[in-house]
Amino acid sequence: MNFPPDLESMPRPGPPAPAVSVSDGPGGHLTPVGLEELNQAQYQAVTTVEGPVLVIAGAGSGKTRTLVYRVAHLLEQGVDPERILLLTFTRKASQEMLFRAGRLLNDSCSRVVGGTFHGVANMLLRRYGTYLGFGSSFTIIDRGDAEGIINLLKSSLGFSGRERQFPSKRVLINIISGAINRSVEIEDLIFSQYVHLSEHSDDILLLARHYAQFKVNHGLMDYDDLLINWKRLLAEVPEARQGICSRYSHIMVDEYQDTNQVQAEIVRLLAHGHQNVMVVGDDSQSIYSFRGADFYNIMRFPKVFPETKIIKLEENYRSTQPILSLTNDIIRNAVDKYTKTLFTRIEGDRRPRLFAADNEREEARFVVRTIGELQGAGVDLKEIAVLFRSGFHSYKLEMELGSQGIEFEKRGGLKLTEAAHMKDMIAFFRILVNPRDNLSWTRIFLHLDKVGPKTAQKISDHLGQAPDPFVALARYPAGKSWQRGMTALVDLMAALVRDETTAQIYERVRAYYQPIFERLFRDDYPKREKDLDQLKGIVSEYDDLQAFVDDTTLDPPESAGRNDPGDQNRLVISTIHSSKGLEWDTVFVIGLADGRFPHSAAQPGEQWEEERRLLYVAATRARQRLYLSYPKELMTPDRQFRRVGMSPFLAELSPGLIEDVGLAVRTQPRYSHAPVGNGLDLEFKHKKPPRLENLALGCRVKHPFFGIGVVEKSHSGRSVDVAFERHGLKTLHLDYAKLTVIES
Repeated sequence: MNFPPDLESMPRPGPPAPAVSVSDGPGGHLTPVGLEELNQAQYQAVTTVEGPVLVIAGAGSGKTRTLVYRVAHLLEQGVDPERILLLTFTRKASQEMLFRAGRLLNDSCSRVVGGTFHGVANMLLRRYGTYLGFGSSFTIIDRGDAEGIINLLKSSLGFSGRERQFPSKRVLINIISGAINRSVEIEDLIFSQYVHLSEHSDDILLLARHYAQFKVNHGLMDYDDLLINWKRLLAEVPEARQGICSRYSHIMVDEYQDTNQVQAEIVRLLAHGHQNVMVVGDDSQSIYSFRGADFYNIMRFPKVFPETKIIKLEENYRSTQPILSLTNDIIRNAVDKYTKTLFTRIEGDRRPRLFAADNEREEARFVVRTIGELQGAGVDLKEIAVLFRSGFHSYKLEMELGSQGIEFEKRGGLKLTEAAHMKDMIAFFRILVNPRDNLSWTRIFLHLDKVGPKTAQKISDHLGQAPDPFVALARYPAGKSWQRGMTALVDLMAALVRDETTAQIYERVRAYYQPIFERLFRDDYPKREKDLDQLKGIVSEYDDLQAFVDDTTLDPPESAGRNDPGDQNRLVISTIHSSKGLEWDTVFVIGLADGRFPHSAAQPGEQWEEERRLLYVAATRARQRLYLSYPKELMTPDRQFRRVGMSPFLAELSPGLIEDVGLAVRTQPRYSHAPVGNGLDLEFKHKKPPRLENLALGCRVKHPFFGIGVVEKSHSGRSVDVAFERHGLKTLHLDYAKLTVIES
């Protein structure tokens, strides 16, 4: 693929550039915005306001600062704030940028339109949706809702309970959504990525059509629908395109390397008539193809916009030069790229360190021991992160951290509103803004005593066909066994329609739901209750019920306790994908073994290249210290051990960039006496644990969780099969099982 030539070098900071001034408000003082605040490349990006601009922003190069100052500069130049559109991938990112721009300028920044692609799509579709034949009262559904509908349709179409294995709801949504995001036909996606499901292709197509019609019938849109319908407005409706494109005279897009094909097409259409679009991104940090992101969007941008000016941000404000020299070398061999060389003025001569462990357990011990030493040197746990390719790569590390009392937080998990009890509560709010929301009605009816899935769906379908679902609900002939529950629900909905504030609605729904909640989650409802209390605080911030419902789907809050101040000084362990955009003083990247990184399934070409970029992202998270490690032995799926070498990405690095610490580490005691975990001085004994490799068959053993069992089989002396009295047969690795022999 031939790409337009990029700018091989950008000017380094030199003589002062002309100052840009931003006002602190009417009659306020002028604050200079020149090279005192921006380097030369940033300055060029900020002040180039006409025509298409592609900013290649290397890791830690101040792209957010650049966007913030560009917004301020546009406003200072007299651009109406409501004509500036800032598109990001999280609402938090746009809010932070506009807040920072407001500190430079004034309150006019609050009128800049900023948000996620999906958030802006939602706003525009509620305004222009009539052009496409739907009103403004549609409900946005999340991934869990979509999978629920797919399950319902699988059953109704007779695709469940067959002898032949039909794809799961998760896989079906991946196929349907993947085809949309990649702008390909479902059949083509199946035969390119899901060939093992090709026998089901006709049925999957049929299900996809029914899924689309179900959403239309019940006033629902999923995340893909928001983008597709926004694109349709711009491409198919001249009145809407004219209204939208004339409204926004300056478009800015953050993290452009993460856009899918639909989003890239939206950006192209938005620039109709003026071409004033600036996209910011880093081709070397494109790692989300599994979400539909298209790496080649950023590479194609100069072809889509032939007058594009390419500006590179290469000065790094995060890492020391030895770390940057390594990251530059990682990406040096990338096939398709915008050539750039990151540099820094930050002092530091410590090279990244490499440790080749005999096995995963030794690798985990190396990490834990080094963390202890860092704590002893005054580094807080919160300034340390351990990153890995996939979630299961951290299991042995987690065991070692637990055994040494080191508190950690594994990144990932449910959003607050993805929890079942939260979905139950929010269903009532969704019904009030969209009475045709079949999914929410069904969820509510399933809470009625003596009402099963078939009855719940029957009632929901009846309401969906009625002119007024609330009137139909009041008149529905309830069964004798569930009439009492139905009466209470009818009374509730009648009261909710009369309530005037979101706070009133919350209190009434909470009172109705509380006994149901305690019955459904009797084992842990006191713990879950904190989530409902948190929901109350969220609801109280909204005057507009529709806005609340939209936000809980488009930008759901984090789970309770995630931001608990008491949890701040914890080690972070995370997949590399979840670490993007973050930084720490010290970073460990583990599991860099051949066959594991890159992933064994990665094919030569773009898949392989994305794995290379993933390592680049991991390494650029580090400010001062970077540790790379890999085990020389891995367990295969059939529970055999095989020898492996280092990742080919490490093997191809230039000499002298990494310090090999393997030999030095092995000459040290197993553990240091540095403070670990809670900061207490822990004394580690160097006594080796008893060897259990030769457990005899029939030997009685005790496990701290499974209890008493009998050894039935040994696997090469490394693991055993144990038949436990209460938990059945378990295969346990002798290094970790903590078995004790029961004397006969």
